[in-house]
Amino acid sequence: MDSVPMPDRTPTATSSPARSGIGTTGPAGPKPLGAGPKPLAKDTTAGMLFGIGAYVLWGLLPLYFFILMPAGAVEIVANRVVWSLLFCALLITVTRAWGALVTALKDRRVFGSLALAAFLIAINWLTYTYGVTTGQAVETSLGYFINPLVSVLLGVLVLKEKLRPLQWTAVGVGFVAVGVLTYSYGKLPWIALTLAFSFGLYGFVKNRVGSRVDAITSLSVETMVLAPLAAVAMVVLAANGSATLTSQGAGHFWLLLASGVITAVPLLFFGASARRLPMTTIGLLQYFAPVLQFLVALLVFREAMTVERWIGFGVVWLALLMLTLDMLRTARRNSVARRAALSRAA
Repeated sequence: MDSVPMPDRTPTATSSPARSGIGTTGPAGPKPLGAGPKPLAKDTTAGMLFGIGAYVLWGLLPLYFFILMPAGAVEIVANRVVWSLLFCALLITVTRAWGALVTALKDRRVFGSLALAAFLIAINWLTYTYGVTTGQAVETSLGYFINPLVSVLLGVLVLKEKLRPLQWTAVGVGFVAVGVLTYSYGKLPWIALTLAFSFGLYGFVKNRVGSRVDAITSLSVETMVLAPLAAVAMVVLAANGSATLTSQGAGHFWLLLASGVITAVPLLFFGASARRLPMTTIGLLQYFAPVLQFLVALLVFREAMTVERWIGFGVVWLALLMLTLDMLRTARRNSVARRAALSRAA
């Protein structure tokens, strides 16, 4: 998936709204549930359209990688980094936002966090692209299905957060699912786990930056950090004759160049959505992407699904259902508590 393909956290019992809000990226970051004025119907509709658009584009990303073949994962990711950086530079120039980029580069804490995020997303992009281009798109979708579970687990291990009972149950069911899928695959589903943990850690790192950096500035810094490595990879591939950028015709050339737009546009959509919708809605929209990836893998790529894998995925979906029910129940409880507090204050 993309650099900010979906919300990475489910709020836990002791999380603060700023730290545990689902959907951690965007120009202003998504508002905690109930914060600020109630959105107008027009804003809510626009937010839904932007959110659905972002997740649909991310969910259909495997189709884009498929038509880029015979380009391999390294070449696709290298081109994606370089052309994303150039596209971001164009956007920043048009919007006259160079000041925000310079400020981010000068802030050591912000730059350090974004540099670490860059390497985490590079691992994520490489793993995801490798999985799709080697006929393992089903497993890549699994990675983003279990990402919310991994993020909750990381909250316990890294932030020492306390989970509610249903969250603990969901995490336990998730472990059972990994065991079932390990048996099914005959090996640990390393692609799925790498995607889930790399993106979960990416979300934690981006939380440290928060709303201080908008989406395009963040993507600009991250691709700027990765650009030297990407350029070296492109030169090496060209030198040994395995680069496809200029050897597969004009259509292939322009498709690779389009990776900058394809990376940035859903990110902009997500940012626009996050400013207009409560975190609970964003948390539900996040499942669009892996569902579409899963359907593309089954219906378009015709990847095989054994009975054991169906069982494993079913257990994962059960765990996600538990997390979703817990999220909705907590959101409703918080909303009632806020209304009661406002009534007492009045």
